Amino acid sequence: MDRPELPLPQLHAFVVLAEELHFGHAAARLGIAQPPLSQQIRRLEEKVGHPLFSREPGRVELTPAGRELLPVARRALTDIADGLAAARAVGSGRAGRLRIGFAASLALTVLPGLLRTFRERCPDVHLDIHEMTSAPQLAALREGAIDIGLLREPPAEDAELGFRTVLTEPFAAVLPAAHPLASRRTVPLAALADSPFVLLPRAVGPQLHDQITSLCAAAGFAPQVAQRAVEWQTVCALVETGLGVSLAPASIRRIRLKGVAFRGIEPDDVRTRVAVAWRRNDRDPLVARLLATVSQDRPGG
Repeated sequence: MDRPELPLPQLHAFVVLAEELHFGHAAARLGIAQPPLSQQIRRLEEKVGHPLFSREPGRVELTPAGRELLPVARRALTDIADGLAAARAVGSGRAGRLRIGFAASLALTVLPGLLRTFRERCPDVHLDIHEMTSAPQLAALREGAIDIGLLREPPAEDAELGFRTVLTEPFAAVLPAAHPLASRRTVPLAALADSPFVLLPRAVGPQLHDQITSLCAAAGFAPQVAQRAVEWQTVCALVETGLGVSLAPASIRRIRLKGVAFRGIEPDDVRTRVAVAWRRNDRDPLVARLLATVSQDRPGG
């Protein structure tokens, strides 16, 4: 069965007249003359195929068909108004859904503050958070599976993706608490040459992995990798068991493990970078709003 299309102006006129039950009052409320109101109601009745109002001198009442239509018309007008308001909110970046990927270690540094600030500014935005390492984040961004990435050591150049630094920090040595160098305040990197290392696989963060191995190379050795782990929490746990030592961003010291000592390194002139990443051609206003909350001069952790 075909359903007749009900134009919104006619529905609006119908609802107002149903509430006023007086053509003159309804016309004044609508800001139109009485004849155009009568025409709107007549056209709507033609679409319905039945009278919606009974008209008697000095008296207007809803017919059974009109009583049936009234709640439906009210819901339709409310739904349209709500839909328009929602569309305006999403279009202006005040509402919607933002998908964010983040490296697990950043839950210890920039992630909580960044999300808290963003939620204060955009409380109606739904944040869909995904924990993933750097390489999968970059792939997910390119595929459109996430809108924002928060990762360590992004590529220097990328035609598709943009990057903005949110944090730089030094490296620290991660040692078993019983390690002979753990009693020192800072550790010369060269002193770790004979120690086995626990490192991230290069595939999960190529730039960070290469930065760590370059630090070792500058100190005159290549790290002897005894074990690999994808997350820094696991790296620290393996160091605690005595399987080896590691080099990590200094903020990793916030992982509190009784059997692990974090020490500064010598030299300490190299910094690791945390950046927010996005697709350069993304015109989503929510992406622009999140980027606007990012401080490029946030101090290191």
